Amino acid sequence: MMRALILGASGGIGAAIAARLRDGGADVTGLSRSSDGLDLTDAATLNDHAARLDGQRFDLIFNATGALMIDGSRPEKSFDAADADAMARQFALNATGVALAIRYFGPLLAGDRRAVFASLSARVGSIGDNRLGGWFGYRAAKAAQNQIIRCAAIEWKRRNRHSIFVALHPGTVETPLTARYADRYPTITPDRSAEALLSVIDGLSPEDSGGFRDWKGQKVEW
Repeated sequence: MMRALILGASGGIGAAIAARLRDGGADVTGLSRSSDGLDLTDAATLNDHAARLDGQRFDLIFNATGALMIDGSRPEKSFDAADADAMARQFALNATGVALAIRYFGPLLAGDRRAVFASLSARVGSIGDNRLGGWFGYRAAKAAQNQIIRCAAIEWKRRNRHSIFVALHPGTVETPLTARYADRYPTITPDRSAEALLSVIDGLSPEDSGGFRDWKGQKVEW
């Protein structure tokens, strides 16, 4: 039986991923800030939850945490809105938080077979795909997350040659995160995104570790 750990399991995408996996017969453990006090910006909560799971091994760890607006700070339209505290909060959750999640939960990945750590990134984190500018705090934090995933892929390859680390763009999903901006782009439901993302994950091989894919399985440029 496949065993999966979902970080951010109470959010739109995280809940849909957990439901899809359970419907498929997987043994799913879900953690979230609202239900369990899991906070990627607080290393102590990560350490605590990881310690409680010590001895368990997961075939999939899916990080579905993240935020576009934090403490009311909207994405920047220009550098006139650059704010050090707002950018620090973006990095704390969307980049540093992912590094801490890997530090504390990565050792719970199975070490002798295929094991996947997947993390929600965003296409706007692509430097090469940036045509519009703006949103630079969120963009930069997601770009940093992509580099963190790449570094983890290299390190875990030495621990388990079957391991796969991947950054995923879930599409523009109908969730509270995108509610203010979703009318500008075609959207998909959380369940459709979850179905697509799990299909992408199923199709990955260890040679794909360290990559950046969208919900359709296409590679996203860095």
